[in-house]
Amino acid sequence: MRALLAALCLLLAPLAAARAQAPAAVERQIMVMLRLAPPHLRAGADYGGGYGDDAARGARARIAARLARAHGLALVTNWAMPILGVDCFIMTVPGGRSVDAAAAEIARDPQVSWSEPVGLYSAQAQAGKAGAGHDDALFAAQPAAAIWHLAALHAWRTGKGVSVAVIDSGVDARHPDLAGQIALSRNFVDGAAVPENHGTAIAGIIAARADNKVGIAGIAPGARILALRACWQRAAQTLCDSLSLAKAIQFAIEQRVPILNLSLAGPPGRLLTSLLRIGLDRGLTVVAAYDPALADGGFPASMPGVVAVSDNADRLANRSVYSAPGRDVPAPAPGGRWSLVDGSSFSAAHVSGLFALLREKPGMPLRLAASRSAGGDIDICATFAPSGAPAGCGGLAGPAR
Repeated sequence: MRALLAALCLLLAPLAAARAQAPAAVERQIMVMLRLAPPHLRAGADYGGGYGDDAARGARARIAARLARAHGLALVTNWAMPILGVDCFIMTVPGGRSVDAAAAEIARDPQVSWSEPVGLYSAQAQAGKAGAGHDDALFAAQPAAAIWHLAALHAWRTGKGVSVAVIDSGVDARHPDLAGQIALSRNFVDGAAVPENHGTAIAGIIAARADNKVGIAGIAPGARILALRACWQRAAQTLCDSLSLAKAIQFAIEQRVPILNLSLAGPPGRLLTSLLRIGLDRGLTVVAAYDPALADGGFPASMPGVVAVSDNADRLANRSVYSAPGRDVPAPAPGGRWSLVDGSSFSAAHVSGLFALLREKPGMPLRLAASRSAGGDIDICATFAPSGAPAGCGGLAGPAR
């Protein structure tokens, strides 16, 4: 395998990451939630202009402006959260003041439902390297091709008709492996959307076209991606903030997408927890990357009901965390290129693809069988046995390691 990957390095030079303008310094901002009465809730597909009548919107804006002045803050913008019944106003905390203290202070006002600092989240990727059953040129180099018996799996399922929301950085919808695979794209970050490495790789691992003689085959090549840009590139990092994530999560829930991929980790927060709980209660499958450097693997992997995924099962023997391929994984890169990627970000993408395969057939149990009662190496044979596969799972073997 290493010899094959080394040969690919001569052919697949990595493309320099497209740089999008990063939003303002979100580390100095807080989110202030103003309560709304139920009659004002008018959920729709477009929340950019808020909701309720003009008088109600104006009243909320005036309240927010007064609060900002009273507490020495700068009002920046707002975003309606109809699912939660609040308007979220963003305010900047001047230098020299504690952001946490400012959020706690304004939360004590009776007109405020709650307030919290804007959190910063990072994608769980390591530095990338350049780099039978399907005719895709890099299929043999895909770890899942062998350990998950991907070609045999695709003889049963491709994820046809299933949508997966990828909340990440920008996706290159024109990439040869993604052409026709992106159902829609939305940008929830300030500044123009551009194709970026992390989001393009995640979307490709989940749903890259199969049998097009180039690149890779996605875990669920019949699935379609909702590319929801809530993150941006900053040098080698892919970062997101809690407001942009909340906007994208709300959109995904309202679109009734069955699977949500969050290949990122950061601090827990009430806003994101509330939105994800609504999604989970409505049957949404949420897959998140596990970060061993953060407490409980970071949020949202630490949230009950979320499927947490790592690229290393050995260090997680006592945790409810699944492991999936996440090292030396070929993936699409912007500009019609491919590269090798590493990290639990890409392990999570593999598992989102598996759930797309499971959801293709109504009535299939939406669970992963693994080497432990909750978590560990995924057993592909046992996971798909309820699909009516013949004895021996049609050539699939498990558990896959």
